[in-house]
Amino acid sequence: MPASLSSHVESWHPAPVTDEDALSPSPAAALSALLDLPDAAARSGDPLPPLWQWLYFLHWPPQHALGPDGHLHDARFLPPIPDRRRMFAGGRCEITAPLRLSEPAERVSSLAAITPKQGRSGELLFVTERQEVRQNGRTCLIEEQDIVYRSGDGSAPRHPTALDDSAVPEPEGPWQLRLRPDETLLFRFSALTANAHRIHYDTPYVRDVEGYPGLVVHGPLLALLMLDLVRRKAPERQVRSLSYRLHRSAFAGEHLLADGTPTDDRARLHIATHREARHATAEVTFA
Repeated sequence: MPASLSSHVESWHPAPVTDEDALSPSPAAALSALLDLPDAAARSGDPLPPLWQWLYFLHWPPQHALGPDGHLHDARFLPPIPDRRRMFAGGRCEITAPLRLSEPAERVSSLAAITPKQGRSGELLFVTERQEVRQNGRTCLIEEQDIVYRSGDGSAPRHPTALDDSAVPEPEGPWQLRLRPDETLLFRFSALTANAHRIHYDTPYVRDVEGYPGLVVHGPLLALLMLDLVRRKAPERQVRSLSYRLHRSAFAGEHLLADGTPTDDRARLHIATHREARHATAEVTFA
């Protein structure tokens, strides 16, 4: 009988790691261009929109360090389990003060939790990574990301066998932002976030190895779309906290709808396609 995933991480306690970044305006300008904004969402000295810190503190490993799926063979917070399959599940972020571009920042990353669970596709291992980002000696934000891992010998989740690239989802709330990501957009987002996972750009690999019907839209891109709905529709409101959860994969060519409903002190958001009402969900609390 194969060992449980939790048995592989019983003695795994990686130490925290500290990174620094000058927070150049260039990545923010690049993401603004990818989203077809008429101008950069933030310039030197401006506050960085929530979750755009994902464009910074990037790690570019040597090519030989990558595994067959494009992910690293080994890294500080990758659990030592066999034949890892990785999925981004969600996260939370508390924002004391927005990060400002062109001001040096420090990020301390640590392992917050390891939680084994039993899912429909077999045993899963939830790993929570905690990040504290400081600027000018002050902690500006604390973020936790939940990554779920399964062993490659488990059964794969089910996905649609064919995609409809013409159907459009119906709106629910008063805030809407539509996007139809294509191969070029996914490639550019992978480059912006140093993400070499082949499910986002390698169609033969996606279909033959992972069993998806097409290129997978990045989970972080879905989260950023939901938060950009807030930035566009309520630019005067400062986000104090946010949480998001990724439920179902979306694919290149599908029509996505970021949909939001605001209240006095918060907003509820989701990503829909014609076939799924909730690919991702989020909740934002305003200061």
